[in-house]
Amino acid sequence: MKNGRQQRPLGRALLIAVALVFTLPLSAAAEPPADMQGWEIDSPYNKLYDARELDSFKGYVRKIYTLVPMPGMAPATALEVAESEEDFNVVHVCPEWFAGPGDIGIRRGDRVKVKGVWVEIDGEFVFMASKVKKGDYFDFKVRITKDGTPFWTLSPEEQEKHRN
Repeated sequence: MKNGRQQRPLGRALLIAVALVFTLPLSAAAEPPADMQGWEIDSPYNKLYDARELDSFKGYVRKIYTLVPMPGMAPATALEVAESEEDFNVVHVCPEWFAGPGDIGIRRGDRVKVKGVWVEIDGEFVFMASKVKKGDYFDFKVRITKDGTPFWTLSPEEQEKHRN
């Protein structure tokens, strides 16, 4: 028998799930270490990001993992995003200490749109993300789109201002 009591738990669960989706990116960010280990705003790695070259592509997430973007750097959370069966792109999302593979709200098999810039590191082209969008309601933002400033170099208040 369907009545208001039986339907309320489902409604509450849906409300909680929606609330988690919107707050996950806020809770994922950790305090940056005293030494950002190559992720500083003026580091050689971050200097590669040129916001004037903003680009985007869509695809399916094949893999979520960590990698070291450049020698001496702390590990990054990265994605492999397939645009087709044969063609995939390596996407650098953010430092793992900022948000690890399990903290970004993206899962293997998700269809995503990634915004950011193409850069060449050690002869390989990779995509440095500013935002990973999944569906109509979920964005994981890691850089200010207009100038490429990394969120991990901002205060929590500044991050919140730019998440919207």
